[in-house]
Amino acid sequence: MSAQLREAEGRPPDDVLRVTGLSKRYASLLAVDRVSFIVRRREIVGLLGPNGAGKTTTINMILGVLAPSSGTVHVAGFDLARQRARALARANFAAVYAALPGNLTVAQNLRVFGLIYGVRGLAARIDSLLAEFGLERLRDKKCGVLSSGEQTRVALAKAMLNRPELLLLDEPTASLDPSAAQAARARVKRLAREGSCGVLWTSHNMYEVEEVCDRVLFLSRGRILLEGDPRALPHEHGARSLEELFIRFAREPLEVRDSPDSRESLDSGEPLGAREPPDERDSR
Repeated sequence: MSAQLREAEGRPPDDVLRVTGLSKRYASLLAVDRVSFIVRRREIVGLLGPNGAGKTTTINMILGVLAPSSGTVHVAGFDLARQRARALARANFAAVYAALPGNLTVAQNLRVFGLIYGVRGLAARIDSLLAEFGLERLRDKKCGVLSSGEQTRVALAKAMLNRPELLLLDEPTASLDPSAAQAARARVKRLAREGSCGVLWTSHNMYEVEEVCDRVLFLSRGRILLEGDPRALPHEHGARSLEELFIRFAREPLEVRDSPDSRESLDSGEPLGAREPPDERDSR
């Protein structure tokens, strides 16, 4: 069913992100190789892999920053290639490497991005986010003079301005102290659980991934090789922890050894996670 028909019937698509056969080639380098997966509403999916695996390239294609060599991206049912404005209006993004303009104050940054996204009741929304992220005393400070942790909190507030249906977070807590990181994880989990948002989360902190993510995808050399519950995958592959599995995976990429359903999805091009999730996911 099309996104437009679902909207007319008052029924948004079940998945907020559908990536199908996505590839990116730079001359002789195939950075992303036919990647397919989905992210559902109220689900947090971890995109894991060693440096150079293709995670950031994948995220940049989802955001429309990079044009894919082949494949499609649908955000909340809208085709990014054909309905770019409508797709991107339903998404937002935060990453430690994507700093906000340093010559603008915290409040000015939130206002500028709020205007870009067409946020209604923008002044009240900014006040609410400043309070939620503990930024009230910093509202008139320029972002360029903030600490890295403070800048990260501003970036997370910016990412939630438009109440996105798809939230993309690339190493979102890397610059935060343990207390602030825990609070940020709790906010994102609450946003996913209580709203209609789905989250794609990348991190090298496997303890964080186990705490936050409902499902993880392991990416290596541009391909998704493993998919599953982060608490179950280590046992299924003879590892004591997700961190041990990640280290083994990074040093020597695994053959595809997950479930028959996942192998079938890889072979057929059907997005991973497209089948109904286990019932216990909704009880978390």
